[in-house]
Amino acid sequence: IRLVDGDSKCSGRVEMVHHDQWGTVCDHGWDLREADVVCLELGCGLAESALRGAVFGPGRGEIWLRHVQCTGHESSLSRCAVVLYSNTYCTHKNDAGVKCS
Repeated sequence: IRLVDGDSKCSGRVEMVHHDQWGTVCDHGWDLREADVVCLELGCGLAESALRGAVFGPGRGEIWLRHVQCTGHESSLSRCAVVLYSNTYCTHKNDAGVKCS
C-alpha cells in the first residue's frame, strides 16, 4: 500500500497493488477506521482525516477496492471486509485519501 501526491509520505491518495498493478480505493464507506488501518500499516501513526472525493487528485488504472469496511484493528487494508455486492459505481473522482498524524 502507498500514499501518493500528498505533502508527506504520510498523506495522499491511497493506492494498493494487485496482480503487480497499482490501483486506487473507492471512497464509498471510507472513514477514520479504514484510514487508521492504512496509517498504521505504513508506520504513520493514526489517521487525522479520511478524505473522500479525490482530494489528492484522481488516480489511474483499476479501482481495486470499491467498498471496504474495517474495524480499525486490522494489520492491513487487505484484511478488512469488502462489500462485494454493493452496487457501488466508482470513478477516480471517488478516490480515497488519508492524512496521518
